[in-house]
Amino acid sequence: MTATLENSVVLDENAGVVRILDRRVFPARIEWVTAETPDAVAAAIRDMVTQSSGPLYAATAGMTLAALQARDLPLRDARTALGVAGRTLATARPTNAHPRDAVATILAAGRDADTTTELVTATLDSARTVDRDYREAALRLGRATLSLLPAAPRILTHCWADAYLFGLVAAAAEAGREIEWIATETRPYLQGARLTAHSLRELGQQVTLITDGMGAAALSSPRGVGTGPIDAVVTAADRVSLDGSVVNKVGTLALAAAASAFDVPYYAMVEAPDRAAPTGADVVIEDRDPAEVLDVLGHRSASPLVTDAWYPAFDVTPARLVTRIATSRGTFEPARVADHFAADPEALAEIPSAPPLRRRRTPAVPVPVNASTQPDTVAFHPFSNDSSGGPE
Repeated sequence: MTATLENSVVLDENAGVVRILDRRVFPARIEWVTAETPDAVAAAIRDMVTQSSGPLYAATAGMTLAALQARDLPLRDARTALGVAGRTLATARPTNAHPRDAVATILAAGRDADTTTELVTATLDSARTVDRDYREAALRLGRATLSLLPAAPRILTHCWADAYLFGLVAAAAEAGREIEWIATETRPYLQGARLTAHSLRELGQQVTLITDGMGAAALSSPRGVGTGPIDAVVTAADRVSLDGSVVNKVGTLALAAAASAFDVPYYAMVEAPDRAAPTGADVVIEDRDPAEVLDVLGHRSASPLVTDAWYPAFDVTPARLVTRIATSRGTFEPARVADHFAADPEALAEIPSAPPLRRRRTPAVPVPVNASTQPDTVAFHPFSNDSSGGPE
């Protein structure tokens, strides 16, 4: 099985455009934004047409587009064009470091090129490699995370983990294990309700949706959610600093604190910690337009008398509230997460023998939704930031 969102950024070389599935309106509508320039790709990232792992895929596609559009330029002009595109893509959203790191790797690949042809070829090859390596790392990350969990875990997740979520589901499938999911709605854009829960159902996973305010109750309840108590909180991380602080969608801190209070482990997933962030304080937290809090998916939810709001898109969970951090090279105590860089990158190549499978599904549990069950209308349109709402 595959999920619709697994391939949501597509480079159309024949048309000379990047097509990005608009997650701001998914799954109510299947619409693809068409970006004809690297600047338009960056604008789509900034305006949250895509998010989580999406900006990395968009950045690699944007750099590929920049290289294709520079094929007929003199070497100096082509290099300048790639540099400008890279800066725009890398800084589209300040907290998500994936585009920054992808662009740096891609630009470095063409540093020694002596001709425009060599520069373009190096850029195209590097962009493909970055995209492929990230997807492969997500599976290794899933294997590492799975090693922390009981045989058939019931886990609470927040927001939208994208490739990391797919990596964990794939790792469980190849190990013959089942995961039961509890997903928060993730307000104000409902990424958990629209993206996470939808994708999990496409993949045949059992998932129960709760509102953000139910997290502490779910963790404290001996009755639990779904078929029983929660075994762990597991989220992605947009960044992890070298002191073990976890930066993720706002609301993660509250869940980590509640998990700590009720002796439930909190595990964070990240491909690698950020060498550029010694501490959580070194990560820029993106403040978005407070007006976004007053609406839900383009519809006013606050009283018309309310004019003031606050919306930090991310929060910082201190290391003391994090049980362990999973990376593509293993799992680490938060204070020692920098050991990731010295770990064997092939250490997770093989899955250990799977623990006994403990099946929970009963006839009362609905069968998985067929992945082809989607709205009938699929639309393609040029980039516009007029669409309402958007996931982080």
